[in-house]
Amino acid sequence: MLPHASHPPHPTPHTRCYDLHYAMRDAHELITSNHFTMIIHKQPVLWQVGLVLAAAVLAVSSAAIFIRLASISAEVSGIGFSLFISASRLIIASLILLPAWRHLHSNRPNLRALCYAIGAGICLAIHFATWITSLSFTSIAASTTLVTTNPIWVALLGWWWFQEKLTYLTIIGIGITFAGSLLIVLEDGGVSSIGSNPLLGNTLAIVGAIMASLYLLLGRSAQQQGLSIGSYSVIAYSAGALTLFPLPLLFGSGYWGYPKAVYLYIFLMAIACQIFGHTSFNWAVRWISPTIVTLALLFEPVSASFWSYLIFHEVPGRLVVLGAGVVLSGVAIAIKGTRAKII
Repeated sequence: MLPHASHPPHPTPHTRCYDLHYAMRDAHELITSNHFTMIIHKQPVLWQVGLVLAAAVLAVSSAAIFIRLASISAEVSGIGFSLFISASRLIIASLILLPAWRHLHSNRPNLRALCYAIGAGICLAIHFATWITSLSFTSIAASTTLVTTNPIWVALLGWWWFQEKLTYLTIIGIGITFAGSLLIVLEDGGVSSIGSNPLLGNTLAIVGAIMASLYLLLGRSAQQQGLSIGSYSVIAYSAGALTLFPLPLLFGSGYWGYPKAVYLYIFLMAIACQIFGHTSFNWAVRWISPTIVTLALLFEPVSASFWSYLIFHEVPGRLVVLGAGVVLSGVAIAIKGTRAKII
């Protein structure tokens, strides 16, 4: 167990600041501790990877909900606000991991690993900028479905980059999964009042999917070049934060003046979706094929659509329900066809 310092015995007017300080410190202690390092470097068995992936999917599926809640709380949407959310999410995650930079001095990464990690961070920044903006123009169901079409792009990039061969059964599973995703998009008209420009929003979501695929593949290469998951995460998240930091200001949206609820939703997004969710995916691609990781991500639109129904009363139509079933079937077929072998 990690040692925990005692918290202030009596609440003060700055209790929230103390809580944020201790939350950031505890998160850093967890990631940089020897115990955690031993766990993430120990070769896992397949069911352990699957369990981590399942929890990570649940975490990242909450991102669209937090983004929509932040937009409702601020009573504003559009490109500037979306870039503010994108940048703030990565800035908070980078600040939490900032003390981990000192560990890079004792184990300096080689230049190739460093370039891969920085490139992954830039791709992550573009992914957030495009996908989060897409939620201002299209529905949660359509956006989260299109942004998780990663298997198509990872398969193509993996074939070109790593010369990875896919079985026919895996290709069939990917095709079925993509067909199910299209069914969900076709039902977008059922909630069209939410999206002001579905074509633009859907296009941005697809660009976000391509960037997310590059992010996963570059992250895998960085770790295979010797970077630990902690070192890789702090480099990639910091590179992404620096890339996004000036953009909200350039688009006329600052970082201050929003309701407190907005900052709370962004902080929860940084902890649950970024620190836990994305870091878990980066850990998983070290042990199994990136195609399997991205196929697991296809559960995200199903989960996000369910939560959007409960919270925002976005009622999924028949095609959404049918598409969800097709997506799950395609995932099962592709996983069976792919050699989910620990590498």
